[in-house]
Amino acid sequence: MDYSRKISERLWNLPDKGELESRREETFIDDIIQKSHIEKELLSHLDGIRTVFDGGAGCGRFSILLAKHGCEVTHFDISQPMIDKARELAEKEGVLDRITFVKGALEHLEAFRDSSFDMVISFDAPVSYTYPNQEKVIAELVRICRKRIMISVSSRLGYLPYLANPIQKNQFILDPDCGDPFVKWCVANRADAIEAFRFHREAVGKLWEEGLMGGDEEIAEYERGGAPWCITYTFMPDELEGILKRNGVKNIELAGPGAYARTLPNELLVKMMKNPGQRSDFLDFCHRFDSNPFVCGMGKDNLLAQGEV
Repeated sequence: MDYSRKISERLWNLPDKGELESRREETFIDDIIQKSHIEKELLSHLDGIRTVFDGGAGCGRFSILLAKHGCEVTHFDISQPMIDKARELAEKEGVLDRITFVKGALEHLEAFRDSSFDMVISFDAPVSYTYPNQEKVIAELVRICRKRIMISVSSRLGYLPYLANPIQKNQFILDPDCGDPFVKWCVANRADAIEAFRFHREAVGKLWEEGLMGGDEEIAEYERGGAPWCITYTFMPDELEGILKRNGVKNIELAGPGAYARTLPNELLVKMMKNPGQRSDFLDFCHRFDSNPFVCGMGKDNLLAQGEV
């Protein structure tokens, strides 16, 4: 389905995407938790890592982090506004000389040779936006990797609760008065979303069986000139592990960042985030809890997998 790539290109190339995405950790608590978890994992696996490919690197949250730790990073993204923002931030952090910026789609990695990079990473689910090519894309990411691969994809078990919770994002708003347009929308539409909600057993069952969010409606909106959310393939934990194993990845570990936090109300999450000591302790415990394989499927949005090549 070529529409998946075209819809992703249009969405992520909206002019404001770079700026909005760069502020997510100032806006939403679930993003803080997920990025903290990934950072802990990255920094604990840097021995012997010199070169890194960051696929779907966005505004450079991790490419800049790794460059600051001495890695040579290829920052690969489908969005020019994201790349422009990442370049701006990399220059500000003094690591512009350690990052190579490449615009492209994950469906097309043929320009990179086998085992080109010590580490290959792809976070915040860009692989899930490549449907129906998601398995081929994972295979390609493994192909260009020499030592360690670390990816996060959309979690099917993590997404299923969304179909019974139209206000799920409100739980993770850090500051309702921050001015972010999506935050404003979430706050303004909370009551209407609850009033209009009806549980649709068929929709939940369809996602459970097929794993696909979006399709015909998104294609129609795209054809009308709109920029809908990406068609998204959601993975089951054993499915993702199986794909990685078939491509030669060993010692696979799975995690579900956000599994612990999604059990807590917004008021308590905000209180902990605004207290530096509590915040640090909470993020450390989230990492420990969310790394337990028994909860890996219930991460907030993403299923994180890593292993050795």
